[in-house]
Order: sequence, then structure tokens, then C-alpha cells
Amino acid sequence: MSLASVRHRRFLSLAAIGTAALMASLATPSAASAASAEVTLPPAHAGFDYQIGGAYTPPAGVDVVSRDHSDSPAAGKYNICYVNAFQAQPGAEGDWDSDLLLRDDDGEIVYDDGWGEALLDVRTAAKQQRVASKINALIDTCASKGFNAVEPDNYDSYSRSDKLLTKGQAQAYIKLLSAHAHAKGLAIAQKNTSELAGNRVANGLDFAIAEECGTWDECGDYTDAFDDHVIVIEYTAGGLSKACSGWGDELSIVRRDLDVSPIGSSGYVRQTC
Repeated sequence: MSLASVRHRRFLSLAAIGTAALMASLATPSAASAASAEVTLPPAHAGFDYQIGGAYTPPAGVDVVSRDHSDSPAAGKYNICYVNAFQAQPGAEGDWDSDLLLRDDDGEIVYDDGWGEALLDVRTAAKQQRVASKINALIDTCASKGFNAVEPDNYDSYSRSDKLLTKGQAQAYIKLLSAHAHAKGLAIAQKNTSELAGNRVANGLDFAIAEECGTWDECGDYTDAFDDHVIVIEYTAGGLSKACSGWGDELSIVRRDLDVSPIGSSGYVRQTC
């Protein structure tokens, strides 16, 4: 089942990123799995906080934090850097070359209707390279700020593409990102997309971030591929209860509010097992 309905991210422009940057430095996909042995994974079964809606001082007991690439890492923690890698931010279509926005047979841009985000066109190797050059510039920002890992979101955008994109194209593209992340010394997460977890070694992916795998009984799909290097985010009390009862002794699990609000906000929710 697609978990697209519960993905959250800050709506930040990519306008400052040059599309030609880093093309020459893209590592080959075949280097991805070898390089993954040289990066540091987040500690398993650690206290986790999902802060992609805004950074704040991590609560007591938190050792791993995920924040947007525009924020700075949390001091003394293992830090994961969030990037929207497969879709344009809402209203940011102009930040991308027109031909890199996925279009249907009528020439209309294809959107993720849940978030108002244009899907990126990764149907050819040439376009995969061009999109990757822009996202890899964000990965460079993550590395320069001192993050330990990167979280590329919307890996499953092919499932919202009206069958214009394929699983194979998504995997070919993410191999470019994983190779580049590893070259920068960063681990890289598989975000959701449980149906591709079994291919994680070939795709160069080191650990998983799974939204609502407790709710949808998918956590085992991730642990089969990633062992206990799985971070679980739930958004309901029932989902948290299911995740904790099945996996609370093995995985990093947190419940957050749907807007992933900063602490102090009226909607802020954070609970653990």
C-alpha cells in the first residue's frame, strides 16, 4: 500500500540550486553498494525525533533526528537530512527546466494531488542525470552542514504517475543519489516504498524510514531487508500501539502529529513506546 498520504515536508524553494552543478562528480551506480560499507548508520532502536516541519531542541532520550536540509544538525546527535528528491516543492515548478517536469499525453504536468507537487521526469538516463545533479547539490549541502545521512523523499512517486513512471526508472535514479551520498560520506535511507525494500543492496540504500508501517502491517517488509536499521513514524495512537507491540524492542519508533509541528505549536504531538 502506498504511504503517500502521510508524507510531510517543508515547502522550500530550490531556486538557488544550479542545474549544471556536480554533473562531473556523479559517481557510477555500481559504486553505491561498495561505498555503503564506509558510512555510519543510525544506531538501531534509538530514541528518534522527526523534525522536518521545523527544528527544535530534541527531547530527552533522543539520539537520532531528521531535519530539513535548510536546517542545521542537532548538536551531539545522529542527524538525517531530508530532501524532496522525486517531486518539485509546491509552487516551485519554475525552479526546474520545463522538460524535467513529468507531463501526460496532453502536455499537462502530472501532480501529486495530495501535496500539490509536480512529479519530476526520470524516464530517461539523461533526465535522471540532470535531476540528480540538482538533488546532489542539496546532498552536498547536507554534508557540508555535518549531517550523517540523507532521506530522499517520494521514492514511490511512480505509483502516483498515472503509469508514466516505472519502478525501474525510480531505482536507476536513486542509484545516482546513493552513489553521490556515499561519496560524500553520508548514509542514505530508503523512504517508504516497501515493495522495493528487497532491492536495497543493488540500489545502495543503507537503512529505512517507514511511515505508518505499523498501521499497514508493513514493518516486517522493511526488517526483512534492513534488519533492525528501520525508523518508524506513526501518526495515530492506534498505529503507534501496533508498531510498539510488534517492534518496540527492536526498532526506533515515534508518533508525530500530521503536520510534524515544532514543539510549542498547538498541534504538536510526540509519543514513543
